[in-house]
Amino acid sequence: MKNMTKVMMAATLAVGTLAAGCQTTSLPAPVSQPVTADVLQAHNWQLVDAKRSNGEKVTQLFFDPAKPLTLNFMNDNGRDYVAFMNTCNSMGAGYSVENAEVEIKNGISTMMACPEPQASFDTATLATVKGKYSLSKNANNVPILTIKNDDQVAYFKAVAK
Repeated sequence: MKNMTKVMMAATLAVGTLAAGCQTTSLPAPVSQPVTADVLQAHNWQLVDAKRSNGEKVTQLFFDPAKPLTLNFMNDNGRDYVAFMNTCNSMGAGYSVENAEVEIKNGISTMMACPEPQASFDTATLATVKGKYSLSKNANNVPILTIKNDDQVAYFKAVAK
């Protein structure tokens, strides 16, 4: 009986080791693509996550899950422009893309006295859109726009315009 127990334990260990070896397939790395005005303008970009450099969530950007920060890049009469959607004030800025680098410039905003937490949402929006932009696709082949600066990193998924 003791020998049978040893054989069963050895067989269980062997099967477990084989099964674990089969499960070590890794997911492919996200595929990067160049940042261009055409790619930015092809979709709206909806915020899905934003974390500070210390790993804490940027909670000011998530006070209303039904109305996430959404970026709408467009060309208006030959001028590249981005609108920041779902903010309390109407907000936007000109932008340019050179050598895959995005520069946000000349921000404009209405000046309504927004209550909290909307006022903090507007402030956090401006801090979030300035930084290094990169594009990739997630495991479901959905384009992801990443904006990283010294203080935080934010991820936006592509959504239909």
